[in-house]
Amino acid sequence: MAMKKEGPELAERSSSNPNKPHRHTLSPFSVCSPKLSLYIFSACATLFVILHIQTLQTDQNPTSSSWSLKHQWQRVTNTTTTTTTTIATMAEKLRQAVTFLPLKDLRYTGPAALQGHTWFMSSMFDTQDEEGGVQYQQFPSPSSHGGLLCLKGRDNHDGSWNSYALAFPEALPHNTTLMKGLTFVSYNHYIYDNIWHGLSAVVPFISWHIKSSCAVPDRWVLYYWGEIRARMGVWLGSLMEATFSEAPRVEVFDDVEEGRAVCFEKAVVMRHYEGGMSREKKLEVYDLLRCKARLYCNVSLDEENYKSTHSVTKRIGVTLFMRTGPRSFKNETAVIGIFERECAKVDGCRLMVAYSNNLTFCDQVRVMSLTDILVSPHGAQLTNMFFMNRNSSVMEFFPKGWLKLAGIGQYVYHWIASWSGMRHKGAWRDPNGDTCQYGEDDRRCMSIYKHGKIGHNETYFAEWTRNVIDEVKTRKIEEAKMATPSSNGCSCN
Repeated sequence: MAMKKEGPELAERSSSNPNKPHRHTLSPFSVCSPKLSLYIFSACATLFVILHIQTLQTDQNPTSSSWSLKHQWQRVTNTTTTTTTTIATMAEKLRQAVTFLPLKDLRYTGPAALQGHTWFMSSMFDTQDEEGGVQYQQFPSPSSHGGLLCLKGRDNHDGSWNSYALAFPEALPHNTTLMKGLTFVSYNHYIYDNIWHGLSAVVPFISWHIKSSCAVPDRWVLYYWGEIRARMGVWLGSLMEATFSEAPRVEVFDDVEEGRAVCFEKAVVMRHYEGGMSREKKLEVYDLLRCKARLYCNVSLDEENYKSTHSVTKRIGVTLFMRTGPRSFKNETAVIGIFERECAKVDGCRLMVAYSNNLTFCDQVRVMSLTDILVSPHGAQLTNMFFMNRNSSVMEFFPKGWLKLAGIGQYVYHWIASWSGMRHKGAWRDPNGDTCQYGEDDRRCMSIYKHGKIGHNETYFAEWTRNVIDEVKTRKIEEAKMATPSSNGCSCN
């Protein structure tokens, strides 16, 4: 039977004398070997010393660490310098790329203007924040990609010589004048002296003013067919002063060298009048204008004096707002007599006769504030109707020929009555008047009828007046029953 071979230690112990003390023999690869431990310790110590010496040498060399920092700084500096140069180059390219276009784009002066285009600043599109809200352009804005509006030229005879462009604030054209604050830029294809046409041009600005936390313009730039205009009419200027608590400053760029551009820190452009605005938005505007004008003219005292002598339900103010010259009454005395007699039949009715051409702005505001029924020929003076209280009545008169030949413009006071909360009670059209040599339906006859005078029909006028007075009286009684406390403040105070 084969015997199992033992390890060296066992073999040694088995062959020795059992009485002799035995000696342990260790392998050099044993984990408990002192030699191995000493060897590992020596190697670690040597490696530590070598690494420590290298570290000391690096720390004692000042150029070693500073070189690394200097290299990093040079990289940053080179990058910054390159970026600054690149930005400057880009800004100059943007500056050179600013292109001025004619304010008056003749491509859209014809039928194309009815297809959604306008020839004034034709490359721009309007913004409408809400349905029924005002249509406008604002610079800078997201739609302009942050670009400012810039204008060049001050020609007052040909709008095609005046121009516009957009430019970034960091890349304005060389030698540009930057005007700080808010600028209102108005387009009008009528004149600013006529109170109706002037009012139509500013109504959208008032709507924007209301929706924009009552922002007030620092200046106005007025254009008529692209031609610059130097002022508003007195009536319109007074209304804007009442609304914004300061006289309007109309900019004509007299201090700007010819050929140089003017850019605006903030600009709002209107070119559609009340177009697109809902009736509710228009009512909001006219309510503010009425309130501001009355405060400006201090008419509340006049109203209180009148109320103290007449009960609210009985007092009815009838105002004959007369014209002189074209579209005036042929026999004013007879017309005044008719209204005097009908007014005298109603307790509390008071007739007032006023001529628009000899009243100041505030005189007109005061007269309208005491008027419940406005009687007047067709004409710009009827614009004052919005100074009356809401639900007041309007009676309008026309000379011969207007119905067939005057076009849609003859209905503007129907429109403003609706927009401002008034009640247009119809119009009387004189069937008699000057004879036209071309035939009554010929459009050339309008030049004759436009300046015609108005006759009267006593029977018709008397009955019409009675009906309107009775209606106003009934309305006032109903309103008194439903009266609710009203605020004395304006929406933008």
